[in-house]
Amino acid sequence: MSHVTPTAGSEALGSNANFASHFPETRGYLSVCTGGLPSHATLRAGREFYDTWSRGGLDAQATGAAAERMRGLYAQLAGVASDRVALGAQVSQLVSIIATGVPDGAEVLCAAGDFASLTHPFEQLAARGVTVRYAPIAELAAAVRRETALVAFSLVQSATGEVADHRAIAHAAAAVGARTCVDLTQSLGWLPVGAAEFDYTVCHAYKWLCAPRGTAFLTVRAGLDDTLTPLAAGWCSADDVWSSCYAGHTPLAAGAGRFDLSPLWPLVTGTEAALELFVSLDAAAVHDHAVGLANAARSLLGLGDGNSAIVTWPDVDGSELAAMKAAGLVASGRAGNARVAFHLWNTLDDVELLGRALGR
Repeated sequence: MSHVTPTAGSEALGSNANFASHFPETRGYLSVCTGGLPSHATLRAGREFYDTWSRGGLDAQATGAAAERMRGLYAQLAGVASDRVALGAQVSQLVSIIATGVPDGAEVLCAAGDFASLTHPFEQLAARGVTVRYAPIAELAAAVRRETALVAFSLVQSATGEVADHRAIAHAAAAVGARTCVDLTQSLGWLPVGAAEFDYTVCHAYKWLCAPRGTAFLTVRAGLDDTLTPLAAGWCSADDVWSSCYAGHTPLAAGAGRFDLSPLWPLVTGTEAALELFVSLDAAAVHDHAVGLANAARSLLGLGDGNSAIVTWPDVDGSELAAMKAAGLVASGRAGNARVAFHLWNTLDDVELLGRALGR
């Protein structure tokens, strides 16, 4: 049997073992990069919604109020005012709104190998003369040039877990007057970097924020609302949604709420419960817990310490992923790598399981 010795950054693991108490008991789930797990509170909220619905007790106004609380909770986590947050369902839909602000003939600089939901909407602007150029995430700051109008990148790369030097990138963008669009989907929930440093951010909450799939968030820096077009404007795009249900009176919200989609009602209270949990936690402790476990796994795998909660290593033939699956672990493979990740429910026992599965 393998034995894992805690490495640098994992000294707080024992004291934060109570993180797992918020979740149903599980072992060997190392795939938060693919989808987070629901907390006890999120499960209760989801069941209560369906029970209430089945009794004919659905209250649309109460659900709307819960959606506003959800917006406020996300704003706390992201470090911005609540009027800077828009509610959506998918990252690509929200990025498509940001794409409306790219000038004709301009250049968008993206990270090579980034997730398609972030990059694909910009590639659809070719008819307006927009060019999408790619550079490795480690070289993105140096790749910014005078022609660049927007720099779009994931703060943490999905395929590799690499953490971007976001301050250097933002500084380089500002130096040429370019705006920044940052995907927080693989970071917010374990990496305490919010949205305030960027012009636009997007985040789907079903991964590291452990919400039901189908709730995503957009933030827009103050002063930039009018530079974007609300492509999916509807009855929920107003400040008073109940007075803007019908043609003839459809004002846009004063803030980023003008980009709202109608929330997916069955997901609202579960997402609210998920965000309440993360607001209640010490973000630095969560970071140290997740990265500490990841570094324990890196030590076992013969890799050096890193700064990410995501661990990847070459697995071109998929044999390592197959071995983990055969041992009952849930992991993933991306871009020729095996990929594992560690979050609130994980402990050193999961690292031990990983070692046994791979014969380390």
